[in-house]
Amino acid sequence: MSVNDPLGDMLTRIRNAQMRGKSTVRTPASKLRAWVLDVLQAEGYIRGYEPATDAKGHPELEISLKYYEGTPVIRELKRVSTPGRRVYMAAKDVPSVRQGLGVSIISTSKGVMSDAAARTANVGGEVLCTVF
Repeated sequence: MSVNDPLGDMLTRIRNAQMRGKSTVRTPASKLRAWVLDVLQAEGYIRGYEPATDAKGHPELEISLKYYEGTPVIRELKRVSTPGRRVYMAAKDVPSVRQGLGVSIISTSKGVMSDAAARTANVGGEVLCTVF
């Protein structure tokens, strides 16, 4: 079975693992997934991630989830731009998530970055997801 939305699949795996209280979760590796995880790590939503391989030798990413006093640090993880409905924003239109408490992850011409970094660099792009 092929996955149409690899990034959405990863976000769902993270949500599911956190609901079950898992410490780590694995997802097939890709550059985009790694870049999104880099932003999540920089913003303090996950502990980190490491490259791994599954039983068949396919590359995977093992994500270390973060909890605070037993509750997941990530309260909400939403896909914004989907394969069927892309969402693009100009630099000046990039919205703040929950009055700046959350983070939008944006794919720009200068790489994948948080909404704050995109505003600072004055670049717009595709709004991949929001985290709160």
